[in-house]
Amino acid sequence: MRLATAFGATTALTATLLSAQTRPIPVEQLMSAPYPGAISAAPAGGAVAWVLNDRGVRNIWIATPPAYAGRKLTSYTKADGQELSNLIWSKDASLLFYSRGQGPNRAGENPNPTSDPDGAEQLVWTIATAGGSAPVRVGGGAGLTMSPDGTMMAFIRGRTIWTAPVDGSKPAAQVAVVRGSPSSLSWSPDGTRLLFASNRGTHAFIGILDLSARMVTWMSPSVDTDASPVWSPDGARVAFLRFAARTTEPMFEPERRGEPWSVMVADARTAKATVVFRADTGRGSVYREIVGPQLTWAAGDRLVFAWEKTGWTSLYSVSASGGAPVLLTPGEFEVEYVTFTPDKREVVYNSNQGDIDRRDIWRVAVTGGPPRAVTTGADIEWAPTVISDGSAIAYHLAGTRRPARAVIQRGSTPPRDLAPETIPADFPEKGMVDPVPVIITATDGMKIHAQLFLPPGAKAGDARPAAIFFHGGSRRQMLLGWNYSSYYANAYAFNQHLASRGYVVLAVNYRSGIGYGMEFREALNYGASGGSEYQDVMGAGLYLAGRPEVDPKRIALWGGSYGGYLTAMGLSRASDLFAAGVDFHGVHDWNVGIATFQPDYNPLVDPERTRRAFNASPMATVDGWRSPVLVIHGDDDRNVRFVETVTLVEALRARNVEVEQLVFPDEIHGFLRWDRWVQAYQASAEFLDRRLKHAPR
Repeated sequence: MRLATAFGATTALTATLLSAQTRPIPVEQLMSAPYPGAISAAPAGGAVAWVLNDRGVRNIWIATPPAYAGRKLTSYTKADGQELSNLIWSKDASLLFYSRGQGPNRAGENPNPTSDPDGAEQLVWTIATAGGSAPVRVGGGAGLTMSPDGTMMAFIRGRTIWTAPVDGSKPAAQVAVVRGSPSSLSWSPDGTRLLFASNRGTHAFIGILDLSARMVTWMSPSVDTDASPVWSPDGARVAFLRFAARTTEPMFEPERRGEPWSVMVADARTAKATVVFRADTGRGSVYREIVGPQLTWAAGDRLVFAWEKTGWTSLYSVSASGGAPVLLTPGEFEVEYVTFTPDKREVVYNSNQGDIDRRDIWRVAVTGGPPRAVTTGADIEWAPTVISDGSAIAYHLAGTRRPARAVIQRGSTPPRDLAPETIPADFPEKGMVDPVPVIITATDGMKIHAQLFLPPGAKAGDARPAAIFFHGGSRRQMLLGWNYSSYYANAYAFNQHLASRGYVVLAVNYRSGIGYGMEFREALNYGASGGSEYQDVMGAGLYLAGRPEVDPKRIALWGGSYGGYLTAMGLSRASDLFAAGVDFHGVHDWNVGIATFQPDYNPLVDPERTRRAFNASPMATVDGWRSPVLVIHGDDDRNVRFVETVTLVEALRARNVEVEQLVFPDEIHGFLRWDRWVQAYQASAEFLDRRLKHAPR
């Protein structure tokens, strides 16, 4: 917060120096369009609902046929950082259930980014979809699922399973206490049983709870980890994924081969399970998740799942009785968001087929055949959901300048915005630039995809300042337009803001990211196994230094999380090339980062692995860090512990490196408050201006 005064002193100077140029687009204006979140089609009646985050105020919107004119369903007015998610419809679509807030961290603390003295909690609410009524509190819980007849709901609270009447006529009742962590709750087709997974840490079981007999039956329990259970349409069988037991799980290091995973089918009465599919050894033996159901019991008694047999994330189907799998999505591209038509005869998905730095929506029969494109062109589409009668698909769409919004599309007709009025009239589309794809060469020769933002009027000999952006994850991909993640939509807005300030900006899709196949994602020696992405950092710096518009002495780095790690790597190893940096909640010691996700991680067990992880960390080369840096972090971060920034700042101060800081009390990793994103980006831009534009040349 103390940075506000220091930054304010430079604002007038910055405005004066830029007055002769195109006026920068305020970052808050670039972030003024509401960002769409969860989207869900009703099971009947054709309605669709989605979440909109409008400058920190989150609400649910709904659109109904035939007009499909969006209207606000909830009426929240505070930008309190409490997320809305998990949209679940009642069977007749008269009610919509949803979660408000986020779950607790390991200390049992729910995110409370406004530091509300009353605290915060995650609750399930319901609201009538006709509108005109206030939400009704259902209570705490997660994993809400509706019974087939629409009269009952089931949900999970901690390690217990509960049921309650949908109409609220009776209070919720606890029906089971489960060891481990229950998840993946679903009703049997006849509504008498509940299917769930129970994770025990070293292993996981699939269970069926008989509600009348009050008895749990475990499906062929083993030492392995079972997950993603689904019922057969008649309720006689259960399918699930089985992952081979292992005592250690690699974190932030390549995993190209492993003990193959399987698709199992169990008799729901006898609990005896058989293998109906087993991944081959070698490529594809390590499971790769998609966005959506990991396993679906589709029409024709076929099971649909993802497999990386070809080195790309593809969809397959196999008979529930076994046999040869059918490749549904052939080609060198990644399938990502997956859903199904209501009759389960077709898969609807998005991928980067034919356009590797964008996304389009496709559909294909579960029995196979040529996939058919639903969308084409230069826009980016994701999160498809099929209308209840199958006549249309709703999804999110974004372009290079037009921000993300919810749309509906019937057949081959153009998509239509569901709520076009939500985009501000003064949204600065005309002032933005269209990023162009470029291929850069890492210092070891690997070809790396990137997007180049050239400021208006840029020409050879300008000697402009430049900034290189690294996304987080690392399982992420920046696209040629507004991103499908709110975190990276914000980053895209900031890159546009920097371009409007006269910076040449390069967004780098470094190795270990997604979108370019398994071998690129599982890059040799990446992350904690060697930090090979640093060669991409250097390649990006050398690329910009060689561009005719760029002053090679004024190149900065910025990024968050894994991108903060790469920013710190560049500054600690190449301060002669990189003049400054902005490090959002970066990882600075892999041994600390691994322990964040594996609390029982003991660095003394494998000293060589520990040494290798530290040597791949910025803290190992902090003695070479000379360039100034701005560090930004929320102290309730659940992904990168706050101590990572504490340790870095201490080390930089001891070495007389100029370090500035912006700390957000009670904020998590992906800042929940819109105003904090704005403040962080304003601080970042002003820091870069002072360090690159106004510093002595």
